[in-house]
Amino acid sequence: MMEMKKDSPTQPVFVVGIWRSGTSLLYALLNQNPELSLMYEGDLLLLGPMFWGGRSKADWKQRWDFWNTGLSRHHLDTGRIPDHPANLAAAMESVGREYAGTAIWGCKSPSYYDRLDQLSRLFPRARFIIIWRDPADTLRSIVRASQGSSWFGKTGMSVRALLGDLEMKKGCDLLLARECRVHQLHYEELVRDPASTMAGVCKFLKIPYDPRMGTLEGADRSAIFSAGHHAMVKGERIVSGSSRSEVLAPRLKKKIDRYVVYWKKRFGGSWPVYPLVPEGSAEATFLERTRDSLAFAVFRAWDRCVALVYCFAPVFLLAAYRRVKSRWQPDLSDSAEFSALPEGRGQSNSRIPVDDPTAVAPFSEVVEVGEIRQESRT
Repeated sequence: MMEMKKDSPTQPVFVVGIWRSGTSLLYALLNQNPELSLMYEGDLLLLGPMFWGGRSKADWKQRWDFWNTGLSRHHLDTGRIPDHPANLAAAMESVGREYAGTAIWGCKSPSYYDRLDQLSRLFPRARFIIIWRDPADTLRSIVRASQGSSWFGKTGMSVRALLGDLEMKKGCDLLLARECRVHQLHYEELVRDPASTMAGVCKFLKIPYDPRMGTLEGADRSAIFSAGHHAMVKGERIVSGSSRSEVLAPRLKKKIDRYVVYWKKRFGGSWPVYPLVPEGSAEATFLERTRDSLAFAVFRAWDRCVALVYCFAPVFLLAAYRRVKSRWQPDLSDSAEFSALPEGRGQSNSRIPVDDPTAVAPFSEVVEVGEIRQESRT
């Protein structure tokens, strides 16, 4: 049998998918292979402004670790990482290679859903693994995660996730048009047949398949944030969770169905793959798409402004804000994005999106500076 020619470990691997679409599961299975050593939501790319002007901020490592404990979660020795990397790409590679050693380096993050083009330009020879999931199931998982996470319960999360799928589709198509190396898979197939799915990933990466990649048993999940919504990925069995009771508000479910119908029509039935058959026949109108797109643009701009604050605001002020925020964190049941279902509707007390998922919350509810420090967004 001909030996498989391996790619160089200098070519990074980026795993990308919308929040709660299975990226954490995929990460855990990938790192079962000794040929791979990917970081978990390092997200240094989001702090790119620290490297503007061809020079890095002197305290970039401190700021990054304060942002999401990227260094400490991965037990990296800061003394072995350059203090003044030439640019963002050099910083990301130095960190990734320090963590991976001789294995293939890279990172998995849902926060890269709208940065595929940027990643491909920073690393022209990078490999991309993109995971898709039925949009309704993604939103269901976000609703459940919001029960213990203010980040998932914040205003605009449903719009971010729903339209984020389309944004990631645009980025994926752009990479394919430029003949970048892209492998796409689906969460539904990953949980149904993990061994075959992971074998396909290994073929794409040109590395030998390791049988451990088909199970969570013995997987290293030490870099994954401690949060209740990670209970399944930190278990020993691969569970889909699709058999749970409905938690989506009827109005949001109908919105998702309209978008799925519209997208399948727009892309000739090829995307999204799941659901195989959309529920309903009405499609999202031009007015609905315009309104949601404007809201999506506002929320994306806000998220980037928050990251920008982390790049340049005095760290002591950010720390003070965190202390105040932790004392006055509102009860999760009062979230502007999710609220408890009224009793007598035949459903549990799960929190579901309110009728208008684009409603604007007060400033104090929208600001989530440093929330990622305590919990993962996946």
